[in-house]
Amino acid sequence: MVNAPLPFEIQAFWAGLAAVAAGAINALAGGGSLLSFPALTAIGLPAVMANVTNTVALVPGYLGATRAQRRELKGQRQRLLLLLPAAALGGLLGGWLLLKTGERLFTQLVPFLILFASALLAVQEPVRRWLQRRSERHGRKPSERWAVGPVFLAAVYGGFFGGGLSVIVLAVLALSLDDTLTRLNGLKQAVSFAANLTAAAFFLFSGQVAWGLAAVMAVGAIVGGALGGKVAGRVPPATLRAIVVVVGVAVAVVYFVRT
Repeated sequence: MVNAPLPFEIQAFWAGLAAVAAGAINALAGGGSLLSFPALTAIGLPAVMANVTNTVALVPGYLGATRAQRRELKGQRQRLLLLLPAAALGGLLGGWLLLKTGERLFTQLVPFLILFASALLAVQEPVRRWLQRRSERHGRKPSERWAVGPVFLAAVYGGFFGGGLSVIVLAVLALSLDDTLTRLNGLKQAVSFAANLTAAAFFLFSGQVAWGLAAVMAVGAIVGGALGGKVAGRVPPATLRAIVVVVGVAVAVVYFVRT
């Protein structure tokens, strides 16, 4: 017996609630996709459609984060001209690979992708501290053109799944570029936005976007981001991050059992 799909109103309610939570978590600690993507599959969307819809719904959030840190982008025009095309092409390739993967194979990959994203979130702070110490060292680094390849590969991953993308991009930038972590964090937002935007644009005519849910989630993510910004400082990011990691691992285990 096949379960009947949930009414759209119920799907929209849970998807919107998950997006609000994801937006707030992204504003406070990162890792919101570890909630929003499983929520979409839980309400009945196939894995590929859930991932595509989640990617499209995240675009306003990435844009807002980039605009919020535009001050840190001043003086980085040459880097943007160098890295944004690589990020855009990587996101496009990642999106193409997702649609070519097929539902069955992607469903089998989902628990591994969620575990990988959870692991990245778990080591975010140690990595950030290590990168901070590295960025404070003096000395010459290789040409900034060496960042193009790693940024492209990170963007391919972002177009394919997206969870943990910001951690990967920041690590790549800090290892390749000689600058403060604050300015690199602003550059990270722009690179992540470029990868997400091109992947989302590629998905527009794929027939895999649940447009009603994507619209609800986009609004929810914006609301959640605003709420997260207001409570920043009251909720320890480390505690929230630990909760999201635990949830991510639990969700991965559920997917392992189901597949």
